[in-house]
Amino acid sequence: MDERVLILRGLHEKPSMTQRELSEYCGISLGKVNHLLSSCEEQGYLLRERGEGRGRNVSFRLERAALDFLKPYQVDAALILAAGFGSRFVPLSYELPKGLWEVFGERMIERQIRQLREAGISDITILVGYLKEKFDYLIDRYGVKLLYNPEYAEKNTLATLYHARELLRGKNCYILSSDNWIRENLYHEYEPASWYAASFMEGETEEWVLHFGKDRRIREAEVGGRNAFCMYGPVFLSRDFSADFLPLLESYYRMPGTEQFYWEDVLIRNLKSLPPIYANPQRENIIYEFENLEELRSFDERYLHSSGSRAMRITAEVLGVPESDIVDIRCLKAGMTNKSWLFSVRESSETEKYRGKSFICRIPGPGTEKLIDRRAEGRTYEKIRALHITEELLHFDPENGYKISVYYRGARNADFSKEEERRACMRKLRELHASGIRLDHDFDIGERLKSYESLCLSSGGDIPFEDYPKIRRESFLLLRFLEERKREKTICHIDSVCDNFLFTEEGLKMIDWEYAGMADPMIDIAMAAIYSYMDFEEARNLLREYLHVDPEGAKSSPDQPDREEELYPLVAAYMGLGGLLWALWCCYKISLGEKFGDYSLKMYRYFKDSLRILQNLGKF
Repeated sequence: MDERVLILRGLHEKPSMTQRELSEYCGISLGKVNHLLSSCEEQGYLLRERGEGRGRNVSFRLERAALDFLKPYQVDAALILAAGFGSRFVPLSYELPKGLWEVFGERMIERQIRQLREAGISDITILVGYLKEKFDYLIDRYGVKLLYNPEYAEKNTLATLYHARELLRGKNCYILSSDNWIRENLYHEYEPASWYAASFMEGETEEWVLHFGKDRRIREAEVGGRNAFCMYGPVFLSRDFSADFLPLLESYYRMPGTEQFYWEDVLIRNLKSLPPIYANPQRENIIYEFENLEELRSFDERYLHSSGSRAMRITAEVLGVPESDIVDIRCLKAGMTNKSWLFSVRESSETEKYRGKSFICRIPGPGTEKLIDRRAEGRTYEKIRALHITEELLHFDPENGYKISVYYRGARNADFSKEEERRACMRKLRELHASGIRLDHDFDIGERLKSYESLCLSSGGDIPFEDYPKIRRESFLLLRFLEERKREKTICHIDSVCDNFLFTEEGLKMIDWEYAGMADPMIDIAMAAIYSYMDFEEARNLLREYLHVDPEGAKSSPDQPDREEELYPLVAAYMGLGGLLWALWCCYKISLGEKFGDYSLKMYRYFKDSLRILQNLGKF
């Protein structure tokens, strides 16, 4: 590192700095500062002049040659990473990306943009992904650019930086995280060398711990340590550093098994072969990266009383507690239709009824209101309450679909790979089908297919499958085959994925009834099979298990064990139509910005395989 850059930069930013102030600013000894000042003076970068009222302090004026010398060290651009979801901050992050939250009345990302602009950096790009539209206003307000990361949901920051690599190439560039809050402005017009901000962590830490010597060059880093400086906050990469680093970044991105790598994994693994990168130690309480809501609450007490989250407000109102009593929040495995989060009520809460208890809040996903009739879902919960087979509800809003239910400690989802658990779930389905409960609405798969197709095509949308017109015509063959059987309808769950069967201390529960309706009970077997990616022979075995278990407490069974050969074609047909239905469902949700990997492909394939099987069985 050329420390002359630090000296000249300091005097450029604050010409009145004394030698002692320069020493503190540069982090180098007073003696070395004086030596560097003399060197810069000899090279024509500084002109020595006496400052009035300064005693023995000597002041310097930058010459034009100094600015020419600094030119290669000028910062060209800044990249702000803002693509991630922020799972540790649900439900707040369901509604707004973390970088857009306010701390002391100022949004974190706006604070950093302002700090960059104060340092003379105007070429600012924000790398977006999750809720990307929320960042659009920043273009107009600050003149920033947005770059979309298409892999934000599946991969970690290695992929994030890969998609922004051309912004780094040939530039001196800052890299920031949108969700950092930085008390003092760390940015400058000129930087002498690549660096990573380092904050001292007292006690045990799971952050990346840095090892560096007196020259501050980072020699190595490791996860975890004690009483150490850690990688924490913004980064600066020089154009020379990026010239060597970017080929490594590209190589690791293409390497199998690196999908969940951070970009820092590449940096740490290659420190010895890369140009020097230095630690930039910061004083305590300069850089903040909030790990959870409790940390944010302790920093900005506004979040104790009102987080700004609709879900938190509704939950607090339903339970009759202040938001500060809602603690131990964590994201549950996100469903494909909804988002859910787990929380507890503080042990010290004044509301004795819920004190120390845990609950789950469900938030409907985008576009759900067009897919699901929440009033019908509410009526279903009322009907099945007497069976004691579903979760205990504290709150259900038929207008917006918000649901709060009791969390069963120690509960676990069913595992359909285990025969005993599979059979228990099939018994629960037969119990439901044989209950005699009548709903006032059907689940008509033909009508659902028309509805989902219409949603996909609305507003100029598209169904991306090349052969969909042919598949659509063939779907009528399966629908007619089922209609001709004139099957008796029973109450059906429809969403009979293994995750909706819950083993609790109170027994096996079935949860999430948003698709439930009156239908042929074979549709539940078919849906259970395709949700678990079973092939058609495995689905036949599932049907066999369903037929050979006795429903508990049921007076009669809707289907008899000796009817397997008659019922299997129905299951196969429902598997095909169900697959087509969920493929269209995916197309609609994808148009809203959701991501589902290869789920739509697998569902679409079920239809084609089903058609082939039924043709081989001579059904049409």
